[in-house]
Amino acid sequence: MQLLDELKKNPFVLAPMAGITDTAFRSFMKEMGAGIVISELVSGDGIEHLNSNTMKIMRYEEDQRPVAIQLFGEDPIIVGRAAKFVQNKGADFVDLNFGCPVPKVVKKGAGSALLKDPLALKIMISTVRRYIDIPLTIKIRTGWDESMRNAVEVANIAHNEGVTWVAIHGRTRAQGYSGVADWDFIGDVKAKSKIPIIGNGDIHTPAQAVDRLKTYGLDGVMIGRGCLKNPWIFQESRMLYNLHEQKPVVHDFQSVFFKLKSYLDKTCDDKLMSIQLKKFAAWFSAGYPESSKFRKSLFDSKSVPELWQVISNYFAEVKSVNQEDTSHEEFLMGGHG
Repeated sequence: MQLLDELKKNPFVLAPMAGITDTAFRSFMKEMGAGIVISELVSGDGIEHLNSNTMKIMRYEEDQRPVAIQLFGEDPIIVGRAAKFVQNKGADFVDLNFGCPVPKVVKKGAGSALLKDPLALKIMISTVRRYIDIPLTIKIRTGWDESMRNAVEVANIAHNEGVTWVAIHGRTRAQGYSGVADWDFIGDVKAKSKIPIIGNGDIHTPAQAVDRLKTYGLDGVMIGRGCLKNPWIFQESRMLYNLHEQKPVVHDFQSVFFKLKSYLDKTCDDKLMSIQLKKFAAWFSAGYPESSKFRKSLFDSKSVPELWQVISNYFAEVKSVNQEDTSHEEFLMGGHG
């Protein structure tokens, strides 16, 4: 498998999101049209100690290929060994996280903290690269803060170290998830870099996904929160991008929930199934009438059958209603890079 060939076939990539892009959701999004999928954040230390929760997070299914495990850590040797472990488990590539803004990660010198120290970042990449034969990619932010937006420098380091692509979230670490993603800056990095660049941040509609891809001449776009509101966003983006692929996309939430539940059934007991269905139903309802009332009824449900009935009734009522723009809502502002 040539990773860049896969990206050319379908440049719409599922962004890694902590607590969201587990194995069930990755399989679900793959069926819903995502090209390449990447795991949520996995600790190199967790792999080093064979932590049981880390092993669960690392799980993937064959239907997800090409699939990556995203690693983070502060010790290059430990992260390198973790990458070798990932390779031995059969993943198609390793993604290194240099974008996570979460304080508990940054304080240890991992995630976006490495953007402050390009030499340390270079050592991390070169060390991990020596441990594996499969492709290595990285995900970064535009920089640490406005005074240190060094994504071009990082992209050049990555190119020289044999990295396959750089994915850039269009905010600094200091911004967290506030403000708006700076796509002009991402486009400038693309124009000045020899390495393939994937853009990420604030893509909520298929039109935005295709516009960003074409306007800035990018090699791909990563979609995160957009698919938590519109699970058809990958299919619709592909249709807009390849106009010959004209297949009507019907927004049938009943069908979508059956698909999602079929994947959750493989990994969840009733308790976890209830949590996951509530979570995704709440996200998918954003922008539809009475969504706040619906979310309350979701969390009042006591069993999976009761929950399933609440979901079925609500989405049957709104299936012909246009969804409003709710991209500003805080509960849709999660992620880790």
